[in-house]
Amino acid sequence: MNGPQHAQPQHLPNPPLVASRRRGGVAFTVFLSIALLLGAAVMALVLLASGAPNALVIGVVLAAVPVGPLVACFMWLDRYEPEPLSLLGFAFGWGALVATTAALVLQFLEQATLGSSQSWSAAIFAPVTEEASKGVFVVLLLLARRHEVDGILDGIVYAGVVGIGFAFTENILYLAGAYMGGDGLGPGGLEAATGTFIVRGIFSPFAHPLFTAAIGIGVGYAVITKSSSVRLLAPLLGYGVAVLCHALWNGSAFFAGGQLFVLTYLFAMVPAFLLTVAFAVWARRREGQLLIRALTDCANRGFLPHSEVPWLVRLPGRRASRRFASSSGGPAAAKAMRDYQQQATELGFLHDRHLRGTAPPDFAQRGQTMVDQLAALRPYVVFPRTGARSTLAPDVYTGSRR
Repeated sequence: MNGPQHAQPQHLPNPPLVASRRRGGVAFTVFLSIALLLGAAVMALVLLASGAPNALVIGVVLAAVPVGPLVACFMWLDRYEPEPLSLLGFAFGWGALVATTAALVLQFLEQATLGSSQSWSAAIFAPVTEEASKGVFVVLLLLARRHEVDGILDGIVYAGVVGIGFAFTENILYLAGAYMGGDGLGPGGLEAATGTFIVRGIFSPFAHPLFTAAIGIGVGYAVITKSSSVRLLAPLLGYGVAVLCHALWNGSAFFAGGQLFVLTYLFAMVPAFLLTVAFAVWARRREGQLLIRALTDCANRGFLPHSEVPWLVRLPGRRASRRFASSSGGPAAAKAMRDYQQQATELGFLHDRHLRGTAPPDFAQRGQTMVDQLAALRPYVVFPRTGARSTLAPDVYTGSRR
């Protein structure tokens, strides 16, 4: 069913930015960029010191194989409010360059000062330092870009992508080392690198994302809880769980002659992975339910029509409305629909936090910005079936019931 023709803007309206948020975002971006450059320099020195370019090429190629499917899984979870690709890129880069560099430096210092055994370093010190270096990104994101973390699912996504980046670089080192051989690694060669890839890239590519996801869950829960004590303890508990799981996984390869490795994989890692997947899927379904509740309340207050809520919340409806906009109005209308859905989703998450009593101090200002942007986009948006533009005047967003 075709709706009435709508405007074809050359430039769709952009939401105004609050000055403090813009300054904070620039400072955070600059800090991340400097950290990534320093991490890249250190990792380049580490890789070049190996003196085996063939081994590095093979390591990079094989390590890259599981990256795409893993990232796709986390982006599939994050379909209601897709996180900015720039921040996801920073998350991956932090894991691949900054976290690996920090962990390597700390582990080198530990070996140089304490001279611990390989089993102690791998089972205890490595999990402590690696999970801390990965988790720092999620905590920094919460402190500097808090509006980007709306709950548990956002925490899982960012933490998981950091873990994927860390695993990528770590796999390069392990695969290159297996190819070169020596020092207890065997004769080396492509066969050895392939065996390492099967273990790390096929059977356990989810290990690092799984560990760090525990930190993401803790940080995400800290965002939605009303308790100040839980807000502090939840990330620490998530970190503790991440370290414990990581230590169990690493330790199984060293203790009892490695005989516990397969048992740990089958009866600990696989069940933990399945439970985490089930929890993440439940969290995504819960996000849909809270968006229905929040946007319905927004509609009751006059911020948007009730008829739009299903097209903004239900994933099949979101896809259908974008297809309809594209077929009836072209790329500009499709972009307007995507922007409208994104703004409505962000408003829904913010309003849900208000309804639960955990809204941030600037929620009214942020909510008004979103309501204004919805009003600016509305003349260019036509939904399937209804086809009519809304004539609602945007109310002033205060979060208070009328």
